Amino acid sequence: MRSEVHFRCSIPAVFVSEPAIQIRRFALRMMENIYNKVSEAHRFIVERSRHFVPEVAMILGTGLGGMAARIDPVCVIPYQDIPHFCLSTVDGHKGSLILGGFGGKQVAVMQGRLHFYEGYSLEQVTFPVRVLRSLGAEFLAVNSAAGGLDSGFKPGDVMLVTDHINLIGSSPLRGGADPRLGDRFPDMSRVYDRQMATLALDVAKEAGLGIKSGVYVAVHGPNLETPAETRMLRLLGADAVGMSSVPEIITAVQAGFRILFLVAITNVNNPENMSQLSITDVISHARLAEPTLTYILENTVARMTGAWVESG
Repeated sequence: MRSEVHFRCSIPAVFVSEPAIQIRRFALRMMENIYNKVSEAHRFIVERSRHFVPEVAMILGTGLGGMAARIDPVCVIPYQDIPHFCLSTVDGHKGSLILGGFGGKQVAVMQGRLHFYEGYSLEQVTFPVRVLRSLGAEFLAVNSAAGGLDSGFKPGDVMLVTDHINLIGSSPLRGGADPRLGDRFPDMSRVYDRQMATLALDVAKEAGLGIKSGVYVAVHGPNLETPAETRMLRLLGADAVGMSSVPEIITAVQAGFRILFLVAITNVNNPENMSQLSITDVISHARLAEPTLTYILENTVARMTGAWVESG
C-alpha cells in the first residue's frame, strides 16, 4: 500500500521510533485477533446448526423482532452462547441468531442488534456481520427504527434507504488491515444494491403499499436530537435519523455483501414543534411498520431466484 511505501522509503530507519513500530505491530495483532474470533464463532455456529448455509442474512432492529415469527427455524442460538458475541442491553432486541427458512430461502437472522451507545466498540458492534458473511450469506437485509426528518413522513411509514451519512464519529474499519477481512479502503459510491432495491419497490407497489425513499443519517446517541440538531440534519440532506446500522453496513461493504436497508419511521421531528418521545413510543411506533416491512422483505427474498442472484 502507498502508506507502507511511504513508511519504508521516506523515513530513514534511524528516525523510526520504537513506539511507532510497536503501535503498528499492535494494530496488526488486533486484526489477526478479529479474524481468529470470526473463525471461532463460525465453527461454533456451523457445528450447532449442523452445517446450515444461509443465502441471505438479516438484522432486525428496535421493535421489529416480531418479524422472526415468520421464519421456519432450523436452529436458534442465543447470542450469549456464540463465542465473542455481545449481548444487547436495549428493549426490543431479544438477542438470538435464528437460522431457518424465510421466503423460500435459507436465512440467518439477527433478532436484535448491538449499538455503539451501549458502550461497545465498533469492532464488537459489527463483529456479527463478519460472522454472517463467513457462514456463506451473500445478501444482507437490514432494518431499523428511525426518526423522520421529512415533514411528509408519518409514524408507521417505511423508507428504502438509498444512501447514508455517518455522523457516529468513527469507522468500524479503523485500525490495522487484514486482507482476509476485505479491502481496507472499500468504495462507498454504491453501497445499496440497486437490483435488490428495485425488487423491494416492485413488491411494495404491486401490493399497494406506500414506501418512501431517502437518505439515512446515523448519529451517536443515545440521547435524541435537539431542534437545532434536527435543522442541521435536514440541511445535510438526511430524510431519517437513527443510532445504528451504518457501522454494520460499512463492515458489510468491506465483507462483500449486497445490501438492502429499510427503516421504520417511528416519529417525525419538527424542529419548530418538537414532541417528547420515549423508547416505549419508538418500539410501539416501529411495530406499526412491522407488517409492511415483513411483507416486503419476505416477498423480496422469495423473488431472488438463482438466475437473479447470478446476474447481480
